[in-house]
Amino acid sequence: MHPAAAKWYDRRDCVFIEFLVEDSKDVNVNFEKSKFGFSCLSGMDNMKYSNEIDLFESIDQDGSKHRRTDRSILCFLRKAESGKSWPRLTKDKAKLNWLSVDFNNWKDWEDDSDEDLSNYDRFSDMMGNMGGEDDLPDLDGADDESADSDDEKMPDQE
Repeated sequence: MHPAAAKWYDRRDCVFIEFLVEDSKDVNVNFEKSKFGFSCLSGMDNMKYSNEIDLFESIDQDGSKHRRTDRSILCFLRKAESGKSWPRLTKDKAKLNWLSVDFNNWKDWEDDSDEDLSNYDRFSDMMGNMGGEDDLPDLDGADDESADSDDEKMPDQE
């Protein structure tokens, strides 16, 4: 058995772990309060993968779930204590060669304040209130010979 390559990222209420196994079958995910287990069989080469992680903090086993796709297995671990940052996935600081941070999805959510969120909401409302096509000026009836045409020659130019 080999550990499956995985990427993870932290959010306010949960932690995501994506196991990068294509065409997986016999997927088994085990959520415990402070431990997480994963195993599967690769459809590509029938390789058996197994990972076990002692988690940095506790999770809500009932609120955690996983989803399998043809390319990977994405696991959603709901934090037992929402709003607490996880600087790493594992309890110990040991570096696991099969685990890396998913920088494409990483976000420093700790810096987000309620003010920033309300600004975003105001921005969304503003964009929604800008109106649709009915508010646009009618450009179809524009005259080709209007005074502001760029093609018109100025009197002092010859």
